[in-house]
Amino acid sequence: MLWSYALAAVGILGIYLAGRRNLWGWAIGVGAQALWIVYALATKQYGFIVSAVAYSIVYGRNWAKWAREKRESEKRAHDEALRP
Repeated sequence: MLWSYALAAVGILGIYLAGRRNLWGWAIGVGAQALWIVYALATKQYGFIVSAVAYSIVYGRNWAKWAREKRESEKRAHDEALRP
């Protein structure tokens, strides 16, 4: 039972941080899915593995997209600062 509370807490933290546009939120989300896979294997509830893989893909894509957008935004700000 402690596992389910810990998994919920980690997942909520990830979503909270992502909602605040913090890239770590997506990273925590991906990490939480690894924990769900461990949980699924330990409890023989293999259906959780399917959802963990799907969530990992979504979290990973969002993490990459937000990181790319952040780099592009920082580059634009840098380039604008250099303009006379």
